[in-house]
Parts: sequence; C-alpha cells; structure tokens
Amino acid sequence: MRLHDLIRRWAVSYTEHGKYSPVGVWFHWIMAGLVLFQLGSGWMMSRYPVGASKLATYELHSELGLTILFFAILRFAWRLFVPDPVNDADAPGWQSTAAHITQYLFYGLFALLPLSGWAMWSAIQPVQPLRLAGLVAIPPMPFHTLSPAWQYQVLDWAESLHVLGVIGLALLVPLHVIAALKHHFWDRDDTVRGILPEIRDDETAPDHTQYTPRVG
Repeated sequence: MRLHDLIRRWAVSYTEHGKYSPVGVWFHWIMAGLVLFQLGSGWMMSRYPVGASKLATYELHSELGLTILFFAILRFAWRLFVPDPVNDADAPGWQSTAAHITQYLFYGLFALLPLSGWAMWSAIQPVQPLRLAGLVAIPPMPFHTLSPAWQYQVLDWAESLHVLGVIGLALLVPLHVIAALKHHFWDRDDTVRGILPEIRDDETAPDHTQYTPRVG
C-alpha cells in the first residue's frame, strides 16, 4: 500500500468517528494562536511611535502573516486530501450553512490579510525580503519599479484592504468562539470535542482514570 493511502487511512480512522485527525487539530490550534497573536500585535504596533521598534514589529507581523497564509494553504490541501469529519454541526439547517460560510470567510481573510500586508511592506522603500517562519526569504512584490506616487497609491489601497480584513477577522473570531461555546454547553453536541487534542489514557496510572475525549 502506498504511503499516501496509509496516511489517509490513518486520518480517516479519526474523521469517521466525528473527530478531526491530529494533523487537522494542530492546524486549527496553531493557526488560532497565530491569529490571536496577530490581532494583538497589530493593535500594539498601531500605538508605537514611528521608529526602529515599530518597523521591527511590522516586519515580524508581516512575516507571521505570510506564515498564516502558508498554513492556510496546507490546511486547505489537507482538507482536500482528508475531508473534515461530519458531526452534529453539519445537521441540515441555518446553523450548518452559517458555519460553512464562516469557514470560507476565514479562508478568504487568511489570504487577504497576508497578501495586503505583503503589499504594504513591498511598497515601503528601501524594502527588505520577508522570511517565511523566520527561515525562507520571500522577495517583495515588484513595486520598486513604480514611481513614488504609485508606490504610495499601492500602500494606500493595501492598507485600506488590510483594515477591512482586520475588522472582519475581529468580528469573526468572537462569533466563532461563541458558536463553539453554544455547541458545547447549550446544545451539548460533539462539535468542540472533535477539534480538541486527544489525550490518551495512561494504562500505567494507578487508578487508570485519565481523560480521553469520547469519540462516536
């Protein structure tokens, strides 16, 4: 059996029980942490005075944005390879429709925000390459050939799109959290359990009572 078949069979062993595979779980929580950090660092950066510290924070913010874009592409590819599990949130109705629309909006923002931030960085002269995850050099967009007036125009357009994206993300994140809490505490379904990291029982424990998320 080929390697990709083995990987898919392993992942499906989770999704067929209503749980995300460990790969899907880690994609979710790593990206969630990065998004929250980006929202916080972006707000702090806006309060910094113009200077070296602001530029360094802006560079880190832009690099992490590209990292989120990279993870979003990998996450989408993984989703095509291993479809998400079907759980209680997928029951027919407006809540399922809203959940899918929210998911697509998140993916759209995970593209819009990094790309607009990359464009803003590329319109600043002299511009330096960004580094994906701090390792791989990503060259700037080719705005250095434009006139200063057009560079300023690109910066203005990109900044406007970025602000709209930030507003959208700042609205979607709490809505997503509220919906998850509703599913878990009000509906008492399996939606949240499906995305939690699995904690396996320790059979060597004296009372063998450690918690393992229920599947199925």
